Amino acid sequence: MPKVVYVSADGEERVVDAAAGENVMAAAVRSGVPGIVGECGGQLSCATCHVWVREDFRDRVGGPGEMEADLLDLGVTDFTEASRLGCQITVTDELDGLVVEPRAEAWH
Repeated sequence: MPKVVYVSADGEERVVDAAAGENVMAAAVRSGVPGIVGECGGQLSCATCHVWVREDFRDRVGGPGEMEADLLDLGVTDFTEASRLGCQITVTDELDGLVVEPRAEAWH
């Protein structure tokens, strides 16, 4: 089962088992990861699952599609080349160990 590592702004790590085919947002919400809300349920209509993908995984994850890029550009203040919506990143065995930083809200 692939693992996704969610890292808070202060460096706290939470490792979550994600089923292949599940998305980064759904795995986080299911596991209660702070900083990922997923208000729209993965319908690409909010940015409450915004994450920064660590550099060593960006090529494997790929960049955002046109609609996702538009939503990120309009919906988040800290949009960078690392930005993706967690609902648009499908977990695969090749992404085992994927490291992301939730950006949607502050960690508690």
